[in-house]
Amino acid sequence: MKKALITGVTGQDGLFLAELLLAKGYRVFGLVRRESWYRKGSPLASASGIEPLFGDMSEGVDIASAVYESQADEIYNLASQSRPGESWARAPETLVVNGLGAVRLFEAVRHHCPQARVYHASSSEMYGKACGARQDESTPFDPVNPYAAAKVYAHQMARIYRESYGLFIASGVLFNHESERRPLHFLTQKIAYGAACASLGILDSPATNEMGRPIVERGKLALGNLDVARDWGYAGDFVRAMWQMLQQDKPDEYVIGTGKLHTLRELCELAYGSVGQDWKQHVISDPGLVRPAESGQVLANPAKARAQLDWRPTVTFEEMVRRMVDAQVAALRVPREIQ
Repeated sequence: MKKALITGVTGQDGLFLAELLLAKGYRVFGLVRRESWYRKGSPLASASGIEPLFGDMSEGVDIASAVYESQADEIYNLASQSRPGESWARAPETLVVNGLGAVRLFEAVRHHCPQARVYHASSSEMYGKACGARQDESTPFDPVNPYAAAKVYAHQMARIYRESYGLFIASGVLFNHESERRPLHFLTQKIAYGAACASLGILDSPATNEMGRPIVERGKLALGNLDVARDWGYAGDFVRAMWQMLQQDKPDEYVIGTGKLHTLRELCELAYGSVGQDWKQHVISDPGLVRPAESGQVLANPAKARAQLDWRPTVTFEEMVRRMVDAQVAALRVPREIQ
């Protein structure tokens, strides 16, 4: 039986990946903080088959212990401070977790489990204000926020460890990927939540934003720049690419994305339209929510992944948005029905 260790197992990607590996017969370990594992409502608290190894990605000893104890055949490094916007307020923490945490993991593998195949999660945010119509594995990086800068550091260190020590470290440059499992502090999930509130007639939402105010207030969802465009895919498809990378003969770097661009306006139109609402009646643009520096138009060229991994997305943008809204509607209905 193959063994796998997943850092960031409590996140959207970690849960999808754990389910995929368990279905393939793996023994799955997850490096997780104790409070996250036992948090009320956490899908992992009752998850069948995942074996927790308690620790923190900001602590080198915890990382080394998890690598040594699991002696995994495959290690998936998904842990990160995962919000580019929030990285402005938490720049030191972002560097420690996203940058140094990855290097500490590579060091632990080198000393305690050198035979393991490692997947490292890089990000399309690394391209920043990239030039050119599409980004591939040869596109230069130009980070514009602390999150992206930390990811560039970790990505380059993965290459250095791969070439210097002969470790099997594959890096996936993942473009935006979402699902119904995204936490509410992510922008796409806020839009899905806003559409759900509109469909149920909720003017002031029970859930609040980072400033402690209702995400939907007086029937309005406040967003930043509505013209921001991204290459959005479905998380369940993306974790399949992670696994495929570690089944190759040699480690490499792969861009994973749909190759299709959508704006926040389109996302709002689809989300609200799926519940019969006009998004223009419910969404406002707030200049105060615009990031200090915004990434450019990043659009994936996943040709290498198609050719070498035979990877292709299976869930469309429209279906992804519908799933997210449906999940939020169902979640909001439960407490209302109980009352």
